[in-house]
Amino acid sequence: MVLNVSDRIAEMTRAGKISDDDASRFSRFVETCNRELMTHPVITDNKYCAWFATGEANRELIRHFVVQFSVFSNLFLLAQLMKVINAGSLEGMRASKEILANELGVIFNKQGNKLEDVTDTDREGDPDIVTIEGSVDGGTFRFRAAHFEWLLQMGETLGLGFNDLGKRRHGTPATLFFCDQLSAIYGNEDANIAEGASFAVENWAAAGFWKQLVAGLDAFKQAEQSDLPLAFFTWHDRIEDQHAGHVMDELEELYFTPEFDEEKFLKGGREMLDGVEAFWTGLNEHRIAAAYA
Repeated sequence: MVLNVSDRIAEMTRAGKISDDDASRFSRFVETCNRELMTHPVITDNKYCAWFATGEANRELIRHFVVQFSVFSNLFLLAQLMKVINAGSLEGMRASKEILANELGVIFNKQGNKLEDVTDTDREGDPDIVTIEGSVDGGTFRFRAAHFEWLLQMGETLGLGFNDLGKRRHGTPATLFFCDQLSAIYGNEDANIAEGASFAVENWAAAGFWKQLVAGLDAFKQAEQSDLPLAFFTWHDRIEDQHAGHVMDELEELYFTPEFDEEKFLKGGREMLDGVEAFWTGLNEHRIAAAYA
């Protein structure tokens, strides 16, 4: 995955909105991001996800994966709340609230997407139905649209109940390290560090790991658990495909603000990717150990 400067930079330069020197400086910074962030092994060589996609995970490994992912998903709410609180601008705060509110169950409000058209009210929060576009502003809240509840539905088919999922006590040291790094770096009060972490997280998410997880879960579903709901993962795969095109746009807007600090941004990105890698390394070490148990 390689970041490229968009045509918008050339258009802004021709229009006199940025200087040739600033455009060149930005291009050099993008090259630095490619060299220092985009080559991180959690983006280029995620061994656990590559293995998972082969469909070799048995029931116990699938259960372990779902439990650890539920801890990450639930504790991510804390990191996202910190990002709201520590936002450097009203626009940044609103963007962070979009994510937090949607995670909690506010369905994106998109013109032409009407919940009243859904005749089965129990499915109004179903990820197979709710849109990945729009805004939570004016959106409808549904308990069943909370992302954690989608994982609960998945867990039920695997014999996992409410108190088996999402709690800090269920996390391995690697999972908890990742979650704590999210709060400390992604939710950092220094906007440059936080934005670097956010940039790194978006690029990790857009690198294709959701598709690998869907492939592995679908294989398990076909082989052993025909009623396993996959919509939590397929929904996130769809929304990350949409986000992938926004990553560079966000960096281009941020870079030319007076407060931008290249070193802090890169520091936040590097440290956040190390945290993400710890999560997957923990899962990989667990599955290797299980093979020799």
